[in-house]
Amino acid sequence: MSSPFLPDPKPLAAWNAAKMGKATLFAGTHLMAGWNAFEPGQEHASHAHAGTDKLYVVVEGEGEFEVAGERRRLSAGAQVFAPAGVPHGVKNVGPGRLLVLAVMAPPPKGS
Repeated sequence: MSSPFLPDPKPLAAWNAAKMGKATLFAGTHLMAGWNAFEPGQEHASHAHAGTDKLYVVVEGEGEFEVAGERRRLSAGAQVFAPAGVPHGVKNVGPGRLLVLAVMAPPPKGS
């Protein structure tokens, strides 16, 4: 890590017209945080992480979040928690971009 401070991390988001973009902001032994950047209509299909909890924080836009089969439409400021081993997913259902901060602890193996 070059610096423990990111005064303006938004420009680090990796927008990709073909699929959801990911950009790691911080990665340590016990925690990882990064951007999930969704163009309109893009999604991260339901999946689970064994041994890793995940917290989503909606920074901008509007998305449909699914945790353990329950779905909610959420916008900026909302937070979503997916415990380890529980299926979860995200879809951009708004007309604009969706930017989500994803925090995982501990980081999944191989990241």
